[in-house]
Amino acid sequence: VQLQASGGGLVRPGGSLRLSCAASGITFSFLTMGWYRQYPGKERELVARVSGSSAFYEESVKGRFTITKDGAQNAVSLQMNNLRLEDTAVYYCFVRNLMNQREYWGQGTQVTVSS
Repeated sequence: VQLQASGGGLVRPGGSLRLSCAASGITFSFLTMGWYRQYPGKERELVARVSGSSAFYEESVKGRFTITKDGAQNAVSLQMNNLRLEDTAVYYCFVRNLMNQREYWGQGTQVTVSS
């Protein structure tokens, strides 16, 4: 399984970015896809995930971030609006096989929110 993420960058507070991630080599059907982020020196934290029609958001991003999944393409996007300084982090997309809970990760993409 390979995941290719794109869309990070530099944006001012209040701005928007869209992260995209495309997965290939997936041979399992029951899965969830989503995004983690990691601050320097910290553990990765779950930002959002989607499985079927069910989505989960970390509390601080609710109402600002929207995750969408293209099931046919095994792709996931994260629309990030009203970005805050504290959203600055490296964002990683992932896919989890729900049958055995194994996770696969893409390369990180840097999101920097700065004035």
